[in-house]
Amino acid sequence: MAHMSDLKDRLRTDLTAAIKARDEVRSSTLRMVLTAVTNAEVAGKEARELTDEDVLGVLTSEGKKRREAAEAFEDAGRTEQAAKERAEAAVIADYLPEQLGAEEIEALVREAIAETGAAEEGMRAMGKVMGVLTPRTKGRADGGAVAAEVRRQLG
Repeated sequence: MAHMSDLKDRLRTDLTAAIKARDEVRSSTLRMVLTAVTNAEVAGKEARELTDEDVLGVLTSEGKKRREAAEAFEDAGRTEQAAKERAEAAVIADYLPEQLGAEEIEALVREAIAETGAAEEGMRAMGKVMGVLTPRTKGRADGGAVAAEVRRQLG
Protein backbone atom coordinates (compact mmCIF):
# COMPACT_ATOMS: atom_id res chain seq x y z
CA MET A 1 0.00 0.00 0.00
CA ALA A 2 1.38 3.39 -1.02
CA HIS A 3 2.31 5.74 1.76
CA MET A 4 -0.30 8.41 2.09
CA SER A 5 0.63 10.80 4.84
CA ASP A 6 3.89 12.69 5.03
CA LEU A 7 2.37 14.61 7.90
CA LYS A 8 1.90 11.43 9.91
CA ASP A 9 5.54 10.52 9.26
CA ARG A 10 6.58 13.97 10.44
CA LEU A 11 4.54 13.57 13.63
CA ARG A 12 6.18 10.20 14.30
CA THR A 13 9.69 11.53 13.63
CA ASP A 14 9.06 14.56 15.84
CA LEU A 15 7.69 12.33 18.59
CA THR A 16 10.91 10.31 18.60
CA ALA A 17 12.96 13.53 18.72
CA ALA A 18 10.81 14.93 21.56
CA ILE A 19 11.23 11.75 23.58
CA LYS A 20 15.02 11.88 23.09
CA ALA A 21 15.03 15.57 24.07
CA ARG A 22 12.88 14.72 27.13
CA ASP A 23 10.36 17.33 25.99
CA GLU A 24 7.42 16.13 28.09
CA VAL A 25 4.73 18.42 26.68
CA ARG A 26 5.64 17.85 23.04
CA SER A 27 6.05 14.09 23.41
CA SER A 28 2.80 13.58 25.33
CA THR A 29 0.88 15.85 22.93
CA LEU A 30 2.25 14.13 19.82
CA ARG A 31 1.53 10.74 21.36
CA MET A 32 -2.12 11.77 21.91
CA VAL A 33 -2.39 13.18 18.39
CA LEU A 34 -0.98 10.00 16.85
CA THR A 35 -3.42 7.96 18.93
CA ALA A 36 -6.26 10.12 17.59
CA VAL A 37 -4.94 9.54 14.04
CA THR A 38 -4.86 5.77 14.63
CA ASN A 39 -8.38 5.87 16.07
CA ALA A 40 -9.56 7.75 12.98
CA GLU A 41 -7.92 5.12 10.76
CA VAL A 42 -9.83 2.27 12.38
CA ALA A 43 -13.08 4.17 13.01
CA GLY A 44 -14.81 3.35 9.73
CA LYS A 45 -16.12 0.04 8.43
CA GLU A 46 -12.64 -0.81 7.25
CA ALA A 47 -9.25 0.41 8.41
CA ARG A 48 -7.57 2.85 6.05
CA GLU A 49 -4.48 5.02 5.83
CA LEU A 50 -5.27 8.67 6.44
CA THR A 51 -4.22 11.25 3.86
CA ASP A 52 -2.44 14.45 4.88
CA GLU A 53 -5.80 16.20 4.62
CA ASP A 54 -7.39 13.66 7.00
CA VAL A 55 -4.50 14.07 9.45
CA LEU A 56 -4.95 17.86 9.28
CA GLY A 57 -8.60 17.33 10.19
CA VAL A 58 -7.57 15.30 13.24
CA LEU A 59 -5.01 17.96 14.21
CA THR A 60 -7.58 20.73 13.81
CA SER A 61 -10.13 19.03 16.04
CA GLU A 62 -7.49 18.08 18.63
CA GLY A 63 -6.30 21.69 18.71
CA LYS A 64 -9.86 22.92 19.08
CA LYS A 65 -10.45 20.52 21.99
CA ARG A 66 -7.37 21.89 23.76
CA ARG A 67 -8.42 25.52 23.25
CA GLU A 68 -11.94 24.81 24.53
CA ALA A 69 -10.59 22.88 27.52
CA ALA A 70 -8.17 25.72 28.29
CA GLU A 71 -11.07 28.19 28.32
CA ALA A 72 -13.14 25.93 30.56
CA PHE A 73 -10.25 25.49 33.03
CA GLU A 74 -9.58 29.23 32.91
CA ASP A 75 -13.23 29.97 33.75
CA ALA A 76 -13.04 27.50 36.63
CA GLY A 77 -9.93 29.27 37.94
CA ARG A 78 -7.73 26.24 37.26
CA THR A 79 -4.89 28.18 35.67
CA GLU A 80 -2.35 25.34 35.81
CA GLN A 81 -4.62 23.00 33.84
CA ALA A 82 -5.46 25.81 31.43
CA ALA A 83 -1.76 26.48 30.84
CA LYS A 84 -1.15 22.76 30.13
CA GLU A 85 -3.98 22.69 27.55
CA ARG A 86 -2.63 25.88 25.94
CA ALA A 87 0.86 24.41 25.74
CA GLU A 88 -0.56 21.33 24.01
CA ALA A 89 -2.59 23.51 21.63
CA ALA A 90 0.61 25.38 20.76
CA VAL A 91 2.40 22.12 19.91
CA ILE A 92 -0.52 21.11 17.66
CA ALA A 93 -0.59 24.56 16.01
CA ASP A 94 2.96 23.93 14.75
CA TYR A 95 1.53 21.33 12.38
CA LEU A 96 -1.41 23.36 11.13
CA PRO A 97 -1.28 25.74 8.17
CA GLU A 98 -1.07 29.44 8.97
CA GLN A 99 -4.41 30.41 10.51
CA LEU A 100 -6.54 32.95 8.69
CA GLY A 101 -7.16 36.29 10.33
CA ALA A 102 -10.61 37.89 10.67
CA GLU A 103 -10.04 40.14 7.63
CA GLU A 104 -9.01 37.20 5.47
CA ILE A 105 -12.08 35.21 6.54
CA GLU A 106 -14.27 38.23 5.81
CA ALA A 107 -12.77 38.57 2.31
CA LEU A 108 -13.13 34.85 1.53
CA VAL A 109 -16.76 34.94 2.65
CA ARG A 110 -17.42 38.02 0.50
CA GLU A 111 -15.88 36.23 -2.53
CA ALA A 112 -17.89 33.06 -1.92
CA ILE A 113 -21.14 35.02 -1.62
CA ALA A 114 -20.40 36.86 -4.87
CA GLU A 115 -19.44 33.61 -6.62
CA THR A 116 -22.57 31.74 -5.58
CA GLY A 117 -24.85 34.75 -6.14
CA ALA A 118 -26.11 34.14 -2.62
CA ALA A 119 -26.58 37.79 -1.64
CA GLU A 120 -30.17 37.85 -2.95
CA GLU A 121 -31.04 34.55 -1.27
CA GLY A 122 -29.99 35.60 2.22
CA MET A 123 -29.77 32.93 4.94
CA ARG A 124 -31.25 30.24 2.69
CA ALA A 125 -27.94 30.23 0.82
CA MET A 126 -25.90 29.50 3.96
CA GLY A 127 -25.23 25.86 2.93
CA LYS A 128 -24.27 26.79 -0.60
CA VAL A 129 -21.79 29.43 0.60
CA MET A 130 -20.32 27.12 3.27
CA GLY A 131 -19.93 24.43 0.59
CA VAL A 132 -17.67 26.74 -1.39
CA LEU A 133 -15.80 28.02 1.68
CA THR A 134 -15.13 24.83 3.60
CA PRO A 135 -12.44 23.43 1.27
CA ARG A 136 -10.79 26.89 1.13
CA THR A 137 -10.63 27.36 4.90
CA LYS A 138 -10.15 23.75 6.03
CA GLY A 139 -7.46 23.53 8.70
CA ARG A 140 -6.86 27.27 8.36
CA ALA A 141 -9.86 28.63 10.24
CA ASP A 142 -12.38 27.47 12.80
CA GLY A 143 -15.56 26.36 11.01
CA GLY A 144 -17.69 28.12 13.60
CA ALA A 145 -15.93 31.43 12.98
CA VAL A 146 -16.39 31.04 9.22
CA ALA A 147 -20.09 30.19 9.63
CA ALA A 148 -20.60 33.17 11.93
CA GLU A 149 -19.10 35.49 9.31
CA VAL A 150 -21.29 33.96 6.57
CA ARG A 151 -24.36 34.54 8.79
CA ARG A 152 -23.25 38.10 9.45
CA GLN A 153 -22.82 38.88 5.75
CA LEU A 154 -25.95 37.08 4.58
CA GLY A 155 -28.08 38.37 7.43
